[in-house]
Amino acid sequence: MRRLLPLLLLLLLLAGCKGQPQAHAPVRTPPPTPEPVPTPDPVAAQVAAMTDEELAGQLLIVGIPGTELTLETVRLLQDCRPGGVILFRQNVESAPQLATLTNGLKGVNCGGVPLLLCVDEEGGPVSRMPHSLTDLPPAHDFLQSGGDPYALGTVLAAQCAAFGFHLDFAPVLDIWSNPANRVIGSRALGTDAPAAAAAGAEMTRGLADGGIIPVGKHFPGHGDTTADSHTSLPIVDRSREELEARELIPFRRAMEEGIPALMVAHLLLPQLDPDLPASLSPAVVGLLREELGFQGVIFTDDLAMGAISQRYTPAQAALQAIQAGCDMALVCHGTDKARSAYKALLNAIQTGELDRRRVEESVCRILTLKQTYGVDAAPVPMPDVDGLNARIQSILP
Repeated sequence: MRRLLPLLLLLLLLAGCKGQPQAHAPVRTPPPTPEPVPTPDPVAAQVAAMTDEELAGQLLIVGIPGTELTLETVRLLQDCRPGGVILFRQNVESAPQLATLTNGLKGVNCGGVPLLLCVDEEGGPVSRMPHSLTDLPPAHDFLQSGGDPYALGTVLAAQCAAFGFHLDFAPVLDIWSNPANRVIGSRALGTDAPAAAAAGAEMTRGLADGGIIPVGKHFPGHGDTTADSHTSLPIVDRSREELEARELIPFRRAMEEGIPALMVAHLLLPQLDPDLPASLSPAVVGLLREELGFQGVIFTDDLAMGAISQRYTPAQAALQAIQAGCDMALVCHGTDKARSAYKALLNAIQTGELDRRRVEESVCRILTLKQTYGVDAAPVPMPDVDGLNARIQSILP
């Protein structure tokens, strides 16, 4: 009996264990997925660290005197730290001289941000290239003779790049709708909206594929005028609906193709703004930026032109242009005018008349444009004029 007792106890214990639920491993809740850490925007960080002086300078494109890099020009660049420099025929003597000048400009330290070297190079009556290069015909004549607008864009880009330029104020997106218009005239790519839009898109692509920043002009359309904005203020008395049906079509097409920059004209559009020229008008610049949704860089035309200078000082015009929503104001003739425009912009930033956040938005667009197109201070070798002339000849109808 004594031997059976331990066995009975063992059986009772086993029977009791069968009635107990089996233990399970505890369920582990997976840790929450961490929120993605936003990647810092290097351009925004660079702009946020810029001084008021640096911000004010980036809003300006200035012209310079002469064909050499003088002490006066160096002081202008160092004092005003402009976003860019534009050269004209008065700055060009020969192919070697032009390359030497652009290389010298790139070597001037303007606060660590490379200068944007700009030019108006359309061919025909608007050309700044040295006389040793073969002349291109006006854009309208070139296309009417069967020329390829894409090829025209690539050749213009090759010329600009060879001499160290980064940006070309082309193509002209105005429609030559008024036969009496000699200001635009044969510079236009077409006499109707579809032709101008199609050719403008191709020429834009050619310039960009050639590594040059294209800037379409002159928004919202300078083709239906007779007055010359170099000397007086043209009036375009058209409604928004009328502009939409014609003038805006080439600009819309260029935007669809990704054009990175546009220039606003010195025109009075009384049905949009009865008081201010388009380049200084929040209504007209707002049409481009907000209603049409353009996110690229917006340039003014030269604020030293008669359409503006007869009514405003360079300081007033530059400030009003930036307040209207433009990103870069052109002051192309007169170092004193450039300095006064710079001082006005700097003072407005320092006093709060220009909202710093608003200015930073413009400078972010400007620096992004420079980075996207690889704008730097690298010098160019002496241009191959014979090679450029061969390229020009190859596209002539």
